[in-house]
This record gives sequence, structure tokens and C-alpha cells, in this order.
Amino acid sequence: MFKFVTIYRRVDDESAVDTFFSQTHLPLAEQLPGLRKSEVSRVQGKPGGQSRFLLMYELYFDNEQAYQAALLTETGAALVQALKPWGDANLITWFYAESWEEETATQYVD
Repeated sequence: MFKFVTIYRRVDDESAVDTFFSQTHLPLAEQLPGLRKSEVSRVQGKPGGQSRFLLMYELYFDNEQAYQAALLTETGAALVQALKPWGDANLITWFYAESWEEETATQYVD
């Protein structure tokens, strides 16, 4: 799998982040062709206290080619244009990555 991740930083006006995410980011992302799944995480904290991050949004594609093709569409371009000012203002961190799942061995103690 291949994913596109956006992490929103905590700001004074968290409702502005929620509004942008729910009214712009989420609707555009859900229209991307080839999107396999998405995952939203609201950051609760970090070990030792509050995190500087507020929200993480992960978009999953079959592979990098499917991701690149999605961004080349009109919807993909609109998504990047909408996120760019947030990135330029250092309010988000965004990146793409190869992703995989591993099975974990369960060990039982008698």
C-alpha cells in the first residue's frame, strides 16, 4: 500500500481546523480515484503531556502510481491547492510513504 498523510498542528482556533478538514479536505479526498481507504486520528496527547499535533489523516492507495494518478486529476489538484497554504504556514506536515502491515506472533505463557 501507499499512503498520503496530513498531520495538522494544534492551533489556538481548533474550530478553524475542524471546519477546513470537514468542509474541504475530507470531501475532496473522498473523491480521489483509486482511494482504497482513509483513516482519521484525533491526537489525544503524547507520553508526558499534550502533543503539538491535533489531527492526522491518512489516505491509502494500492501503490505509488495510483497515488500519483489521483493527484493528477482535477480533484487531486484541488486538494493540493487547498492544502498548500496550510503547508506554507507550517500548520500541517504532509508526506507520502510506502505502507505495509505485519502479522505479529502471539505468545502465550502457561
